[in-house]
Amino acid sequence: MGIYKSRISGLRAKLKSEALDTLLVSSPENRRYLSGFTATDPQPGESSGFLFITRDQAILATDFRYKIQAEKELPQFELFIYEKGLVESLESIVKKLNVQRVGFESSHLTYALFEKFREVFVKSQLPIELVPTRGIVEGMRAIKDLHEVNIIERSLQLTESVFEEILLTVKPGMTEKQLALRIEYLIKTKGAEDVAFPPIVASGPNSSMPHAIPTDREIQAHEPIIIDIGAKFEGYCSDMTRTIFIGEPEEKIKEIYSIVRRAQLHAIQNIRAGIEVKMADALARNIIVQKGYGDYFGHSLGHGVGLAIHEAPRLNKNSESILKENMIVTIEPGIYLPGIGGVRLENMVLIKKDRATVLNKNEDFYNF
Repeated sequence: MGIYKSRISGLRAKLKSEALDTLLVSSPENRRYLSGFTATDPQPGESSGFLFITRDQAILATDFRYKIQAEKELPQFELFIYEKGLVESLESIVKKLNVQRVGFESSHLTYALFEKFREVFVKSQLPIELVPTRGIVEGMRAIKDLHEVNIIERSLQLTESVFEEILLTVKPGMTEKQLALRIEYLIKTKGAEDVAFPPIVASGPNSSMPHAIPTDREIQAHEPIIIDIGAKFEGYCSDMTRTIFIGEPEEKIKEIYSIVRRAQLHAIQNIRAGIEVKMADALARNIIVQKGYGDYFGHSLGHGVGLAIHEAPRLNKNSESILKENMIVTIEPGIYLPGIGGVRLENMVLIKKDRATVLNKNEDFYNF
């Protein structure tokens, strides 16, 4: 439990610097990061619990469904079991905490719930100020400790083992949906909690859509097949993309594959702590632009990965943020030609002081 005490201590230092009395944590990833509570939110707008972290108190407010689980997983937290919901219990909780400036996660809390909270405070005449915050816990999560790195590596190894098995079974005539379903089955049966995201399987012209949804289209020989997959293991995600071929691809696809791979390698070899995110993006983007395909690389170079599949930092060309040591990010350039097909290659890397360490063990790429 020491890891959570350390994280809460770090958060409390941030609360002091932000002049906040408490932070209301509604994001499930932030909740798990700070407490170890593994319950997930059933659906948008429904929560399995909220954290209230003050400078000397830590409370999980939840309902009867999660009482036993919370008692087992959060011995260091005080539990507040509400019967009707957080809104109905909010006045009692804030009175117990004796706070005034309550920070909330503006990127997660819905406006409807915010309005209900404000109404409670107006009716009760409590001198409570709701203060929007952004990125307080996410900034902490962006820097991975050794324990997190180890779990993410295990998640990635599981993902790679699934990909290796898929390579042995994929064949012409299989549909994208069939292959995606097989990937999801293997990820879950090999020990993951779940897929990190619905698998992307996009073949032929469909591979020109970066986030294509698998269809009933049958996979054919000689065409690009983008496979983007990831596992969730002990709460942490992995993310990997490969573009594969059954038989020899057309020359145009060979060309863009070689460019994408060169751009990816150049970024991996030169990215490090201390450089601006937009410079990291430029490492790959400039190569693709110089080859005349800049208009066909429309997404960012990559993103952070952790308890969420997409988290800080975002490696986009407009960001002024700085890469820091022990961030884990994806490096995933791509080129997508409408009506023809696309190529994306994605590895996960650990940012170090003077280099990036590739976490993938499977580095078997085509050499066109």
